[in-house]
Amino acid sequence: MTIRRIAMISMHTSPLAPLGGKKTGGMNVYIRELAQELGKRGIAVDIFTRRTSLEEPLIDLTLGENVRVIYLTAGAIQPLSPEEQFAHLSEFTARLMAFATRHNAHYDIVYSHYWLSGWVAQKLKEAWGTPFVQMFHTLGQMKQRITQHLPFMPDERINMEMQIVQQADCLVAATPAEQTQLIWLYRANRKKIEIIPPGVNIDRFRPIATEEARQRTGLEKNCRVLLFVGRIEKLKAVDTIIEALHRLYRTHPELLQGVCCAIIGGNPQDNDDVEMHRLQMLVEKFGLTDTIQFLGAKDQTLLPEYYAAATAVIMPSDYESFGMVALEAMASGTPVIASEVGGLQFLIENGKTGYLIPTREPQALADRIGYLLTNAAHSQEMGQNAAEVARTYAWSNIANRLLALFEDILAGKTRRNSAAV
Repeated sequence: MTIRRIAMISMHTSPLAPLGGKKTGGMNVYIRELAQELGKRGIAVDIFTRRTSLEEPLIDLTLGENVRVIYLTAGAIQPLSPEEQFAHLSEFTARLMAFATRHNAHYDIVYSHYWLSGWVAQKLKEAWGTPFVQMFHTLGQMKQRITQHLPFMPDERINMEMQIVQQADCLVAATPAEQTQLIWLYRANRKKIEIIPPGVNIDRFRPIATEEARQRTGLEKNCRVLLFVGRIEKLKAVDTIIEALHRLYRTHPELLQGVCCAIIGGNPQDNDDVEMHRLQMLVEKFGLTDTIQFLGAKDQTLLPEYYAAATAVIMPSDYESFGMVALEAMASGTPVIASEVGGLQFLIENGKTGYLIPTREPQALADRIGYLLTNAAHSQEMGQNAAEVARTYAWSNIANRLLALFEDILAGKTRRNSAAV
């Protein structure tokens, strides 16, 4: 059956939200890029998200032909955390159904993202009979195991995830690791899980001359750049980067001559951001204020130059379900030093496209940074390898696989689990 119209649900965050905020990151990019790729093929895509500002239009058409971002009022029109949005799930669902009725919109399939959206998709299936595919992006069980706590109602979130796992027509896992987690922690039916990784925009993220990229970003022409891109939260372990550079500063200060470590994400002037303040104090304590710069969140259109300007992108996270930043960096021809966790351990080929290190091991990170700073030829070779691998993740390839999955679901076909790219 040919797919003509898809409803994508991202209740807790808009795909148009600036990246680097408290709840914006790889999932936002995933939804936006996939929708644009499908729209180019003539498939109508409606993305439903919660309205957070009166400045947001009811319907946004800026993502291009056949794609609409539809803002629904659910609760106060202001930013709310996912936990605060929990109480407004029914209102969001009712408004979504009312929109579809008013516009006579009939969807072939619903593709929901994150646990809150999965709850909405369940209700739509009950009302419309429309099959839904779920992608969690992060799992409550994994966050709880890694951070030892969830900030709000862990039982409710995990119970809801368990229910979604049972009710969804299919679960998309980004990696074999996520597939295993769904089976082990959520008792998911292996036959309902399809492993399809996120993609990357290889037209936007591509190798460009390092000096040219540094000039565009405003970084010093001859500096060697280390880069972090992501949300400023403890799970991202930015303090491991700071501690690693402190160790290099103590043992090999000459290595940090002409080095700039750029931290992209968050708002450095936000006095209420406890983690940002803690990291800034740590930089001052270690005397690294000339080396580490907090640049704040950046629009994704600016990120290619930062990636291309970097000697290495560093991702020392405690947990990453996939690692979109790593894939974007690789597509830009930049090696990645990352924790050997989640999707990163499948995405990065150790010693070929970057390096995998243990979590919370600043010395291991310091050693790898030091090696790349002193071995430019090897760094360049790894960057070339990384770009070659990243091309296999082009959104056109990923969209083909998802559409084949959707069509098989509508046709009632049973699929074998596919391997990750």
